Amino acid sequence: MKIREVVDALERFAPLPLQESFDNAGLQVGLTEAEVSGALLCLDVTEKVVDEAVALGCNLIVSHHPLIFHALKRITYADYVQRAVAKALKNDITIVSMHTNMDNALGGVNFKIAEKMELEGCRFFAEKTVDGIQCGSGVIGELPEALAADDFVIMLKRTFDVECVQCNQLLRRPIKKVALCGGAGSFLLPEAIALSADAFVTGEMHYHEYFGHEQEIQIAVIGHYQSEQYTNEIFKSIIEEKCPGVVTYLTKTNTNPIIYL
Repeated sequence: MKIREVVDALERFAPLPLQESFDNAGLQVGLTEAEVSGALLCLDVTEKVVDEAVALGCNLIVSHHPLIFHALKRITYADYVQRAVAKALKNDITIVSMHTNMDNALGGVNFKIAEKMELEGCRFFAEKTVDGIQCGSGVIGELPEALAADDFVIMLKRTFDVECVQCNQLLRRPIKKVALCGGAGSFLLPEAIALSADAFVTGEMHYHEYFGHEQEIQIAVIGHYQSEQYTNEIFKSIIEEKCPGVVTYLTKTNTNPIIYL
């Protein structure tokens, strides 16, 4: 099976028109006509991830975050992006990224987060249509059983292997309805409030966005990497279903640049 066929399967699930205007999803590096020897699935592409692909004999890397987000004017090994691009080209490795198109897709990143939290009745909020395709920026659903705020935070720490959850004042009512958006999703907080969500879970928020919501909604910020870390499982399920026989590997490289001391 050719790399192109794997890429086509991924893009049928999350078409590139679903990506936001600022994004650079899709083919990043390399060619797609070669036979695929294996696919390494990851959140970010770093030199270490490319090395991992080489060691595994994979000539395809599928990432969530684009390696090339801003235009490259030269490749001089000056930073990790240039070095990873050069190493991939040297080893005939193709890199494809499925970013905000996968965020916005039905069954995409936010649905995977909801699945990990065992939310029920999940649906888009901030729903929209792109080229006739139903999509959305966030997901809302309900916990199987209501949780006290402190138990909700413990569940998040356990589910996403989080060392620290940034919260506003703990809610003094049970949490049942949960809105979420992986990554930098704070722009959806007003819509979560408008939908009477008990809690809003995301990866990043600015300091001043926490103000003024005491006892209105439970804000829970779990980290950008942590919120999206299971995206590679989506890639794996798509490839296994649509491209049988293609060997896939979930990366063993933790690419989170943030450490907690």
